[in-house]
Amino acid sequence: METSQQTTQREEQQRAAEQRRKELLEAADRVVLRDGPGASMNAIAAEAGITKPILYRHFGDKGGLYRALAVRHTDALLSGLRAALDAPAERRERVEATLDTYLAAIEARPQVYRFLMHPADEGQPTEQGFDVGRHSAPLLRRLGEELAEVIAERVDLGPDGEGLARSWGHGIVGMMHAAGDWWLRERPCPRADLVRHLADLLWGRLAVSGDRADGPGF
Repeated sequence: METSQQTTQREEQQRAAEQRRKELLEAADRVVLRDGPGASMNAIAAEAGITKPILYRHFGDKGGLYRALAVRHTDALLSGLRAALDAPAERRERVEATLDTYLAAIEARPQVYRFLMHPADEGQPTEQGFDVGRHSAPLLRRLGEELAEVIAERVDLGPDGEGLARSWGHGIVGMMHAAGDWWLRERPCPRADLVRHLADLLWGRLAVSGDRADGPGF
């Protein structure tokens, strides 16, 4: 049977390990902010003042580190999205605030966004065995499920509400991701304009808009 002293020692070791892991993630964040998609395990280990094998001991490989960083940033983003959805405002205003929260997050830390979503961009080499699609897809799925949960909690969608909320949650995340990715690369308009355009789409503008006279319709 474990003694109280052994229990205390184990708890202290666990807290120390968690603190060390947090410090390593903060070092990784600094490298990602500097190097973006080109951030390497060697550079992160150097930033943290440790050897690469020690970094592997904490995260296993670059995929493990990626997942830890993804959770860290997704948690922060979800907190912001929930705050926007819960703000004391009209529904349209909350929708726009939610869209703006997402776009503001990727605009504020584009290198982090590119590391999480496009680590092989611009000719940057990927480390052996690291497949971005295998790691970024779960991140987007988690955002979709979390947003679906928020929608189901806040909107009366009737007897089929759970399935509809999941469809909407994943659809909205897909829209935000695709539109945000395009906007961050090309900057075709101010952020406020994109927020308004996407909110118009969610608000049913597509359904009530007529077809162009010079086009094939939609």
